[in-house]
Amino acid sequence: MHPTIATDAWDIDEASLSPLAGDAAKLHFALRYAVLAPSNHNAQPWRFVVDGANVLLYADRTRSLPVVDPFDRELIIGCGAALFNLRVAIQHFGLRYAITLCPDHFDPDVLAHVRVSREGAHDGALAALFDTMTRRVTTREAFDASPIPADTQDALVQAALDEGVDAAAIASAPARERIAELVGQADHLQFRDPRFRRELASWIHSSRRGDGMPRYSAGVSALLDFATPITASAIRTFDLGSGAAAVHRQLAAHSPMFLCIGTGQDDPSAWLASGQALERVLLTAVSFGLTASYLNQPIETESLRDAVRKEAGMSALPQLLLRIGRGPRCAHTPRRALSDVVSS
Repeated sequence: MHPTIATDAWDIDEASLSPLAGDAAKLHFALRYAVLAPSNHNAQPWRFVVDGANVLLYADRTRSLPVVDPFDRELIIGCGAALFNLRVAIQHFGLRYAITLCPDHFDPDVLAHVRVSREGAHDGALAALFDTMTRRVTTREAFDASPIPADTQDALVQAALDEGVDAAAIASAPARERIAELVGQADHLQFRDPRFRRELASWIHSSRRGDGMPRYSAGVSALLDFATPITASAIRTFDLGSGAAAVHRQLAAHSPMFLCIGTGQDDPSAWLASGQALERVLLTAVSFGLTASYLNQPIETESLRDAVRKEAGMSALPQLLLRIGRGPRCAHTPRRALSDVVSS
């Protein structure tokens, strides 16, 4: 692990929570796990406002990605993943909860109201995922070529279905090759746009920061190792689409399975559900000794999104495309200080 990656947030000492802690203290402690959720460019676009045994989840639009995510679709998906982590942690600490999604019609930034309640929901299956949250990593390193057993594929699909979205496992070599080609096409289209390159470069850094993608992290170095030495300036200035496409095609071709998450609607409620399904799938994958990374480029490229849907054999609108397999253990991405994202 590189010495300047700010990963302290992942080293949570559960024993520091007093056995006598009340519901409000447990809820506040659970937020340490919520912020470990994945997000596009590791932007961490969430804010939590805590009031006793209540917490409001806000979308932080100041951390949006207007080029690659012009409608804040992936921003809200990231918030949904954080909400799922919060649900898992709450269950682990023996609490029950009630959640109201998109509770304020006059403020679209309020995505969820979570209220700890003794009469609220309880789901032991969520609590069983607790230990996977601090072990989850995203990696763009190559996966082992061994196939994923059919029952494991079914469990990953079911994890998404449990959150009320559609999902499809894609494991056949021809289908994976066709999707790899779509990813390559999307890379070419995205890198051709200088606005995309500037936006991507602004989130790649070499200094100690609590967000973004450190250039020395496994994900960035594997993705852009065709640019040596990699610099944000090079990404910003040059069309590196051919190199990115080649790397992604190789990764996709050597991934034993893809999983596509889709929804019937394409609105904030659907995106929030997709984010919760995403994290449930990722944590379930960890429980099977698997890891994942994203190949969302053809979904971000409107002209290719329907082609992904057809290859996945889905009627739903694709929201996320994952590659899943057995890969090397990689360093966690950094996290912002809890005080920056949680207020009372």
